[in-house]
Amino acid sequence: MKFRASALGKLVTSPRSKGELLSETAKTYIQEYWKEKELGIKKDVWSRYTTKGIEMENEAIQFAGGVLGWSFVLKNEERLTNDYITGIPDVIYKDLLADIKCSWDGTTFPFFDTELKNKDYYWQCQAYMWLTGLDQAQLVYCLMDTPLQIVEDEIRRAHWKAGYIDENLDLRNEIQMQHTFSHLPDELRLKAFVIERNDKDLDLVKEKIEIAKEYYESLNSLIKVSKHG
Repeated sequence: MKFRASALGKLVTSPRSKGELLSETAKTYIQEYWKEKELGIKKDVWSRYTTKGIEMENEAIQFAGGVLGWSFVLKNEERLTNDYITGIPDVIYKDLLADIKCSWDGTTFPFFDTELKNKDYYWQCQAYMWLTGLDQAQLVYCLMDTPLQIVEDEIRRAHWKAGYIDENLDLRNEIQMQHTFSHLPDELRLKAFVIERNDKDLDLVKEKIEIAKEYYESLNSLIKVSKHG
């Protein structure tokens, strides 16, 4: 049983009670993981935000490479695994390790942040450094134009919310402007945060994973008791 690198932030969240070893957030994630592995029941995490991220990932990697001066890099497709976790870092090239995040729009892009505020992404990068043995990673936000089909879906949604039957050109233009960023300077559309490997944090991850495995096994026992009880 190996946990996903992207899930470590959930596992290490602090429980509200001092006597608890796992937070409710961690328990909920492990329960969902158990249902997926044992029953084939997988939670649907699709959203328009993830769709944009997936569709624009390769373009964003090339964009980031141009702005940050990386040598030619491609999307990494290799899944890495150790005794505890598994994951697929976006970019691995020699000593370069990076994960790319495509912001949904200008309101979700961290224009003014001076440090990485998303703790889940911090833990994900720690996981990737653990998997690769590297001591530094970059979390790179890119503000890419939203794909046309997604923009059209947003235009239809906006018309429906506004109660329009016929197309309103002003509303169409407004939505298109909210999802077009290629006219901005490249440096304004990218924000990179450098994250250093923290072995103490990784030791905490190992401890939490061992506890998570015990909790996972307790779910097996609970289901068996329910079936026979």
